Amino acid sequence: MNKIYFSSQLLNFYVKAPVAFMLIVICLCLQLHPAMAQSKFSIQGKITDDRNQPLPGVSISEKGTKTGVVTNIDGLYKLEVSSSNAVLHIAFLGFDSKDISISGEHTINAILTPQLKQLNDVVITGYGKTSKKNLVGAISSVNAGEFTQGVVGNPSMLLQGKVPGLTITKSGNPNQTPTVILRGPSTLRSGAQEPFYVIDGVPGAPIDMVAPDDIASIDVLKDGASTAIYGARAANGVIMVTTRRAKTDQFRIAYNAYVGVEKVAKRLEMLTGDELRKYLADNGQVLAPQNNDTIPGTGQLVNTDWQKEVQRTRVSQSHNLSLLGSSKATTYGFSVNYFNNPGIIKGSDLNRLGIRANVGQRAFNDRLRLDFSVLNTTTKQNNVPDAVLYNMLNYLPTLSVKRPDGSYTEDYAGNIRGSSNPAALIANNIDLTKSSKFLATGLAEVKILEGLTYTASLTTQREQYTRNIYYNSLSTLARGNNGKANRVTWANTRNIIESYFNYDKTFGKHNIKLLGGYSWQEDRNGDGFGVTTQGFGSDALSYNNLSLSNPPAGTIVFDNTGNTTLTTLRLISYYARANYQYADKYYFQASLRNDGSSAFGKNNRWGYFPAVSAAWRISQESFLKNNRTFDDLKLRVSYGISGNSLGFDPLTAQLQYSTVGRYYDNGQLINAIAPVQNANPDLKWERTAMLNLGIDFSILKGRISGAIDVYDKQTSDLIWNYPVSTTQYITTTLLANVGKVSNRGIELVLNAEPVSTKNFSWKTTVNLAHNTNKISSLANGQFTLKDIPTAILGGKGQSGNWSQKVLEGQPLGTFTLFHYVGKDKDGISSYQRADGTITTSPSTADLLPAGNAQPKLTYGWSNNLSYKNFDLALFFRGVTGNKILNATLAAVNTPTDAKMTNIAKYTLQESYNDKNSFLISDRFLENGSYLRLENLTVGYSFKINNVHISKIRLYMNVNNVFTITKYTGIDPEIDLGGLTPGIDVRNYYPKTRSFIFGLNAAF
Repeated sequence: MNKIYFSSQLLNFYVKAPVAFMLIVICLCLQLHPAMAQSKFSIQGKITDDRNQPLPGVSISEKGTKTGVVTNIDGLYKLEVSSSNAVLHIAFLGFDSKDISISGEHTINAILTPQLKQLNDVVITGYGKTSKKNLVGAISSVNAGEFTQGVVGNPSMLLQGKVPGLTITKSGNPNQTPTVILRGPSTLRSGAQEPFYVIDGVPGAPIDMVAPDDIASIDVLKDGASTAIYGARAANGVIMVTTRRAKTDQFRIAYNAYVGVEKVAKRLEMLTGDELRKYLADNGQVLAPQNNDTIPGTGQLVNTDWQKEVQRTRVSQSHNLSLLGSSKATTYGFSVNYFNNPGIIKGSDLNRLGIRANVGQRAFNDRLRLDFSVLNTTTKQNNVPDAVLYNMLNYLPTLSVKRPDGSYTEDYAGNIRGSSNPAALIANNIDLTKSSKFLATGLAEVKILEGLTYTASLTTQREQYTRNIYYNSLSTLARGNNGKANRVTWANTRNIIESYFNYDKTFGKHNIKLLGGYSWQEDRNGDGFGVTTQGFGSDALSYNNLSLSNPPAGTIVFDNTGNTTLTTLRLISYYARANYQYADKYYFQASLRNDGSSAFGKNNRWGYFPAVSAAWRISQESFLKNNRTFDDLKLRVSYGISGNSLGFDPLTAQLQYSTVGRYYDNGQLINAIAPVQNANPDLKWERTAMLNLGIDFSILKGRISGAIDVYDKQTSDLIWNYPVSTTQYITTTLLANVGKVSNRGIELVLNAEPVSTKNFSWKTTVNLAHNTNKISSLANGQFTLKDIPTAILGGKGQSGNWSQKVLEGQPLGTFTLFHYVGKDKDGISSYQRADGTITTSPSTADLLPAGNAQPKLTYGWSNNLSYKNFDLALFFRGVTGNKILNATLAAVNTPTDAKMTNIAKYTLQESYNDKNSFLISDRFLENGSYLRLENLTVGYSFKINNVHISKIRLYMNVNNVFTITKYTGIDPEIDLGGLTPGIDVRNYYPKTRSFIFGLNAAF
């Protein structure tokens, strides 16, 4: 019993003693907690720059810990550190960091010294990044604060006028994709001139998926050495988009929004109803009664302004809410963007909702980094027929919009009027496109050894489109069809695997960086179908129930376009790059990419794309180190070869069959199928070789900096359909590599800060670019082609005439027009024949070269001024030395038709009997130069003494403030892309002037 008693007591001791001990420890901790709290050391202070200006957003942390805060708008901070001997780490982007020992002080103020910002900015390159001072290629970088402001539906518009050599044009149509050309056109294929986009390392991602407010910076890779790492897709340049990501120990909520009132900036001056009646009366003419309406009950003659009837003043808006955060090992971000841009033409609009999310995780002492990001956008686009844009000009102003019974005024027989009611074209036709785009990327980065990193990423992308068109029973676009519907739906998918190693090692004065990788991509496009039918008993359901149609035999048409032709394209690549740097003075880079594509002929599915470059940082030499002028001076030279495979699919080089009509077989109508495309096993991508010489400089402690680049860009193996003999080939043409095109130019960018005081600063940037384009060759020993007639614009009596030609020795966009010499004795427009004689009946043999559409100089000038809490931005841009063919003015210059269609005020100078006045000639070839104040922004940032609010800024913006130009059309910003640049051809959607009120808030 004693033993048992002893054992139980021992058990009680072993159980109760630890419990009692834990209770004692807890009590001690509770008692010590106030003491420990009291051991915390409080500090406060103010952070300013070298001009005594407060710096908001500066990171203040206790060195060796994760404890930290950021300064408010006045540069003030408060922080509790572990002891009075702690060390503060002060860091701010663009300034030199500082470590300060507290040494028992409760107030710590600090002055941060600006870095030479232009030299330390991070620049994104292919599969890596570097600082600007270490660049060996021609790369232009634009940060978020420098973007072109306005109602922006496509992020490429953020760069308009900001990058020398990058030409971006767009009309006022919210649904139009901007035309983007870098360093001149280098292909004959329409739609194949666009640069290659890379978003957060994802090659080929659609740029319109990213909301402008989510973009941190855009880097434009221009020379061959910079682009060649992307091989067969980089001949037109590469645009790298970097989105916003959370910084270490950051939590930030931002809300950016604006509301913009948009109106037509300019209109073409047409005759009013009274002016037209007077013009006809002065020439002994009178309108038909059916074309001369009066206002019911008043007897007053009608004066309808058709441009006003179809145009409107609309309100656009954008809202972007984002959240960025990070902890010790995790980063995350989320944003949602809503964009609504109703067009200024009734019936047109763009609505887009975008969601973006990303999360990153570090593990194993930061040796492993995982990142996952998702983007998704849904878009609705309503379009109006192009015919609206022409008919709003030429429809008779003497007619009412509607008849007394409420129906639209229309001449369905087409005998009295030669055009359609533009208001009815909007009301009676529907063209709606819905699209959804999804992009997901997973990335893993592993630090294998010191300096050696392996990165693998997997990306999946899906685009789904549905286009619905319905011309109702009253539509003049489908006369007699009793309603006509077209529905097309298709999906495109893309999967990408990137796998590469990076090695970075510094030893002594030497630094080497090595890259080696593999890429695999598969595109599956055109997975869809489409059908057109007609004969509906009612317009009530429009395109929503095609089974209710009653089409006559043979009128159902199935879509056979590229959108619904299923293809699978594969691209496999191997790439490598080596960088060597010595003593921060000498830089060398070499790269090689080997691309294989299933799009080309079986004999040319693989290609090599090499590049080499070097740079000499002269300012680091001993003979310049102590100079007082240059902060930095660097000489660059590069040469690289890249390719253009844009717009190709696996059927491009294959023998293809298609329907070529219908025939009767035993009383049935059967589709006939025949070869429509020859096979070409030797077809390969177009190749662009570029030599680039550049100088980067910075003087006066960074107050003035800039770059000058000179380049020679030669593109060979241009692809075109060449005529061939059917004794050797099945069909009459063959898609082959033959031509050559040259682009040579010079670019200049200059940054300056002329004024920098405590309360006032002025920063300005000027960029200039000159490019000379020339078609070097269109033929070789096997294929011959003298020229390529283009721009067959049509119009009254001109269906076979062309207005441009692709000619050897001439730029792309060379005009070939009748030469106008004035009027003959009867007031008839006369032209010069090819033999020098004069005629009133010219033929295509009389078309003569008459200038070209390529600008000789493009330029942009940015100015940013700040005074205390106010900021002002002014941005000018323009072009000079180019020609625009005003075919719209020619088309409405028809005095002999003035009883059927309206005419321009320009036509008042014409003889009523001039049967040739509308002929497209050099009479309508105008100077396309212009200077535009693109943007004027005034903002005010509120000083808020609240640690939870870091920024509140209100601003007002006016876009397209004014334009100085001699061009008489609606706007001189005419599309410079494709084979027919610089033509205003009766379908120009007017540019807008917008008045924007916006808010930037960050918490």
